[in-house]
Amino acid sequence: MSGYLVLEDGAVFPGQPVGAPGLAFGEAVFATSMTGYQELATDPSYAEQVLCFTAPMVGNYGVAPERCESRRAHVRGVVMREAGGPAWTDWLTDQGVPALSGVDTRSLVLHLRQRGTMRAAIVCCQAPVEEALETVRAQPSMAGRSLVASVSTREPYVYRAEGSVSIAVVDYGCKRSILRRLAAAGAAVTVYPHDVASEELVRHDGVVLSNGPGDPQPLVQETQVVSELLGRVPILGICLGHQLLALATGHRTYKLPFGHRGANHPVLERRTGRVLVTSQNHGFAVAPNEEEQVTHVSLYDGTVEGLSFPSLRARSLQFHPEAGPGPHDGWPSIAAWVEEVGAAA
Repeated sequence: MSGYLVLEDGAVFPGQPVGAPGLAFGEAVFATSMTGYQELATDPSYAEQVLCFTAPMVGNYGVAPERCESRRAHVRGVVMREAGGPAWTDWLTDQGVPALSGVDTRSLVLHLRQRGTMRAAIVCCQAPVEEALETVRAQPSMAGRSLVASVSTREPYVYRAEGSVSIAVVDYGCKRSILRRLAAAGAAVTVYPHDVASEELVRHDGVVLSNGPGDPQPLVQETQVVSELLGRVPILGICLGHQLLALATGHRTYKLPFGHRGANHPVLERRTGRVLVTSQNHGFAVAPNEEEQVTHVSLYDGTVEGLSFPSLRARSLQFHPEAGPGPHDGWPSIAAWVEEVGAAA
């Protein structure tokens, strides 16, 4: 066995090392996207996770700098049925990401679906299974972990200086695609750290609460800032930002058994009855409920995919409307929100 993945329940999946040498510890998750492997690897929402791709071949169309969603890879490790080319595996090596090819990913995904996501290690070196398993079981669980400080910008920066409206983005692990879509909609965009004070944000015409990794419940300070913004400035929450808005308005979040990750998740838009095919990446969710504020619902498990509070000038989406990567069904959501902010400014 030249390399392997070991799960905390003792299951072992052999494979061939194709990325950086060494060990990688994290939460084992899977994504159902057929494309966008580079975007997923650089999405900060994958911090502290070992990512299994369900597509049978990964890396077959190479890599390009413009596909990166951040400055570096955030996945701890990558698991594949077949690595599609040297450009991709060389990129993983350069990024310091251990990876395995030749893994029975179908069996792995079925195992995670039945038993839930769990702590894991990719071993691309000479290390006994028993030793790796012991270390895996000593790793912290994702539940209760605050990870935004490790992926957020440390200082504010201007992404786009000119625009019809001024938008502040709170960076909990923001993807570049979100910034690009805001700019494409005509907004001037300034990005702030996760611990920014509300008084900094209300100077702008609108505020976007970005995506990010980890459990929303420990983010007490961040949730308090969202509470302070309600009714004072238009808010759009995306992914983790959606969960923080939910917590700030009295909703409950919880850890999903195996998460929603991929570019093919059906979501019902309640007002129109339309079903959106969406891109998603989250391991926590807003609990199902029938309150009138719920605008979108997952057709997989009924979890809340959208909220709207007109009197508080706040709305949110659990899925990724910027679609980086994924279908473009959600694109109009960002442009429509920017237009509304401009009309109210």
